[in-house]
Amino acid sequence: MTTLSPAPRSRGLAVFATLLAIALLVAVAVVGEAVRAGITSPQLSAFGAWVMAAGLALGGVTLWTAVNGLRCSFQSGREAAANEILASRASAAQSRQHSFITFGLAFAVLIGFALVQLVLINDGNIQRTFLRGDLMAGSALDIARAFIVNIRLALISGVIVLVFGLVLAIARMIPGKAGAPVRFLAVAYIDLMRAVPAIIVLYLIGFGLPLTNLPVLSGLNAEWFAILALSLTYSAYVAEVYRSGIASIHPSQWAASRSLGFSYLQTLRFFILPQAMRLVIPPMLSTFIALQKDTSLVNVIGTLDAFNQAKFYASSTFNLSSVTVVAILFVIITIPQTRFVDWMLERGANRRKGA
Repeated sequence: MTTLSPAPRSRGLAVFATLLAIALLVAVAVVGEAVRAGITSPQLSAFGAWVMAAGLALGGVTLWTAVNGLRCSFQSGREAAANEILASRASAAQSRQHSFITFGLAFAVLIGFALVQLVLINDGNIQRTFLRGDLMAGSALDIARAFIVNIRLALISGVIVLVFGLVLAIARMIPGKAGAPVRFLAVAYIDLMRAVPAIIVLYLIGFGLPLTNLPVLSGLNAEWFAILALSLTYSAYVAEVYRSGIASIHPSQWAASRSLGFSYLQTLRFFILPQAMRLVIPPMLSTFIALQKDTSLVNVIGTLDAFNQAKFYASSTFNLSSVTVVAILFVIITIPQTRFVDWMLERGANRRKGA
C-alpha cells in the first residue's frame, strides 16, 4: 500500500503574507497622510486623498487574499489531523497560492503607490515640473505636428535600411575566395557602424557634409541628412538580423537547391530568403522600434522634430511638461508594436511546438 506524503507546510508562509498585508495597509495610511499634509494646493490634496483611498482599498484586497490563505492553512491542519491527506494537500496548495498572490499584490500596490507619492511629495513639485496639465495641453498640438517629422524619418529610413541591410547581409555571406574582398568590406562596414554611436554619425553627416561642397549631398536639407545618418547606422544592425535568419536555414536547403542547378543568387531568392524572412520579422520589428526612438536624436542637427519643438516650449516656460508630451507620443506608437512583436514570438513558438 502506497503511503501519501503529508501536505507541504503553509502556515508560516500564510502568517508572513498576512503580516505583510497589514504592514502594507499601515504604510499606505501613514505615508499617504504625511505626504498629503505637506500639500498646499487643494486640488493636489484632494487627489492625494483619492490615491490614499485607492491604496487602502487595494491593500484591503491584499489582506483579504492573505486571510484566505491563512484560513486554508488552518483547514489543511484540521484535515491532516483527521487523516484526510488528499484534502489536506489540496488545502495547503490553495493556502500557498493565496500567499504568493498576496506577495505579488503587495509588491504591485507598494510600487504603484510609491510612484504616485513621488509625484506628490514636496508639495507636488515633481508634478508641476513634469506634468503640468495646462502646459502639456498648450504645447500638445505643435508637438504632435512636429512628431509627424519623426514618423516620416522613421518610415523613409526604415525602407532604406531594409534594402541596404539585405545587400550587406548577402555581401557578408558571399562564399569562396572570390567573395573574400566583398566579405571583408561588408564586415568592416558593419563593425564600424555598430561601434560608432548614432548621435555621432548624425553630427558628422549633418554638419560635415554641408562643408564638403559635394554635388547633391551638400545641398540636402536637415531631414535628409538625418535619414542618411539613421539609414547608414541601422543598416548595420539589420544586416546582422538578416544574416542570423539566413544562417538559421538548414544547410540541406542550400544543397538541395544547388543540386537542382540553381545558382547561389537563385537559391537565395527562391528558397532561402522566403524562409529566413519569416524568422527575422520579430527581431526586425524590434530594431525598427529602436530606430523610431532614435529619431529624437535628429534635434542635434537642427531638424524641427517633436523633441526640438518641446525644447522650445521648455526653454520659454522653464518647465519640462512639454517634453513629457513627446515621451507620451513615443509610448503611444511604441508599446503597440512591442506587444505585436511579443505576439509574433509567441505564435512562432506555438507553431514550433505544433500547437
